[in-house]
Amino acid sequence: MTTTTHISKEELEELKAAFERVDLNSNGYICDYELHELFKEANLPLPGYKVREIIQNIMTEGDVNKDGKISFDEFISIFMEQRKSDVAKSFRKAINRKEGICAIGGTSELSSEGTQHSYSEEEKYAFVNWINKALEHDPDCKRVLPMNPNTDDLFKAVGDGIVLCKMINLSVPDTIDERAINKKKRTPFTIQENLNLALNSASAIGCHVVNIGAEDLREGKPHLVLGLLWQIIKIGLLADIELSKNEALAALLSEGETLEDLMKLSPEELLLRWANYHLKNAGWHKINNFSGDIKDSKAYFHLLNQIAPKGTKEGEPCIDINMSGFNEKDDLKRAEFMLQQADGLGCRQFVTPADVVSGNPKLNLAFVANLFNKYPALTKPENQDIDWTLLEGETREERTFRNWMNSLGVNPHVNHLYNDLQDALVILQLYEKIKVPVDWNKVNKPPYPKLGANMKKLENCNYAVDLGKHSAKFSLVGIGGQDLNDGNPTLTLAVVWQLMRKHTLNVLVHLGDGQKVNDEIIIKWVNETLAENGKKTSLQSFKDKTISTSLVVVDLIDCIQPGSINYDLVKTGTLTEEDKLENAKYAVSIARKIGARVYALPEDLVEVKAKLVMTVFACLMGRGMNRV
Repeated sequence: MTTTTHISKEELEELKAAFERVDLNSNGYICDYELHELFKEANLPLPGYKVREIIQNIMTEGDVNKDGKISFDEFISIFMEQRKSDVAKSFRKAINRKEGICAIGGTSELSSEGTQHSYSEEEKYAFVNWINKALEHDPDCKRVLPMNPNTDDLFKAVGDGIVLCKMINLSVPDTIDERAINKKKRTPFTIQENLNLALNSASAIGCHVVNIGAEDLREGKPHLVLGLLWQIIKIGLLADIELSKNEALAALLSEGETLEDLMKLSPEELLLRWANYHLKNAGWHKINNFSGDIKDSKAYFHLLNQIAPKGTKEGEPCIDINMSGFNEKDDLKRAEFMLQQADGLGCRQFVTPADVVSGNPKLNLAFVANLFNKYPALTKPENQDIDWTLLEGETREERTFRNWMNSLGVNPHVNHLYNDLQDALVILQLYEKIKVPVDWNKVNKPPYPKLGANMKKLENCNYAVDLGKHSAKFSLVGIGGQDLNDGNPTLTLAVVWQLMRKHTLNVLVHLGDGQKVNDEIIIKWVNETLAENGKKTSLQSFKDKTISTSLVVVDLIDCIQPGSINYDLVKTGTLTEEDKLENAKYAVSIARKIGARVYALPEDLVEVKAKLVMTVFACLMGRGMNRV
């Protein structure tokens, strides 16, 4: 075809990609139904008659050989011959929206340097609907909800930090003390505080927020807002897909597998195992992912049919899944029929028919996780030789360390503290975070060979311990690489704690006239700051029992940022355990609100866990020293 000679190679590739996005059933042709779906999904601000007119125009002028469909060559003609026409402009806009990849450029500092950031329109659509549903009854969000998923409402709504704080609490309840959120007066200063609170709290639950600032969120930078929201939503969706929280997951054990084997799986792997467990019961074949393998919606039909309540339990309604759409020949229509059945279960969330047919991995994972959370349809195995004592779940300290690592963006993501550190890759990345150089030429990287895989991992662990003893000057007496490789809890924690301690103290290295910052220097600074500001509280050590009331933390915060504490909310006198916890929750949230990246939890203050107490005061000292 002659037209192809008039366009550059880059443009040809761009057109090919655009064609594939519209060609939903991948048969090499575009039909009028696919065009209708395209414009429907794109939600362009056009009246219905205009859309029909454009489609008719495209089909009439584009379909040269009059076979009722448009080939790739005919597709190119449309663009070449109508490059400047309204039809072509609308068509191009629809394709870009349908793909959901919107390019943002020319406004931010980065863009002005020639960087373009793109974001997914599908993700925006999915997250807006999820947030609308999740927060629909929250009085503090009525001002911005419901958001319109087809506009940029979302990027404006997150600008004052309130929606983000609420979503963090939905994913990990009680992370943020609601009393710390500025809900009434919204000034640039109070908004900045809310955004600090949201970002530091997101970090504390394991979100990677290193490259996101309060300014980015206030401006509603789409790629950063969506990136942060996905992390927050995903943490909430996957929170209960874990054996210690859901013992019925043991039903997913394969032949010859132990509970320990199952406990090593990530939430995503467990979710896939769960879907395949139900598909096997349905007599359907196994799927290997939530992208290419679910595009035809057939696995989803069977999954919905398996998990739908059968009405056999007392008080349980029977929900019938209508399987008639299973045999629909068109993938998009079949996806719509499937989602109508999901709607009957109250689970039509995250995906549109187009997201299913395109196999969007992120949104399909969210869709399936939501199904699991509402209808796991699993029974805890009885009379099997299972050692249930293994299911202790992680301690608070372990969770804090794990969240700290993930917030720094280590790869792979740490789901299980000991198992996921057995090849030392994460530990070696953490050395780099604390400015200890790592020679990556000495490191074995996955995939490891089937034979000798453990030897490769052990070599990494030996190198990690060696770096700790020599370059990092850690105290690792009696700890060897084998201990990390074995997943020895006590000795692995000893290494991890020293990494976290060094990372925390690194914010203070510029203090103290070059002297090494230690516990004594921090305690001295705390006491001097309290005394200078006329506070009666003081700190003897990080084991000081008075820390359990959190009053010394509250007073220190008030010294660093006067007026940030509402003392009417602080309980004094003889305190019950509940009073102490309320004070601690308030103290931790306000510390994060004034800009201290605190990973410790309120319970660590109440129970005076010396190690994590130290990190709280070190973070506050760093914040206090930066005040001037």
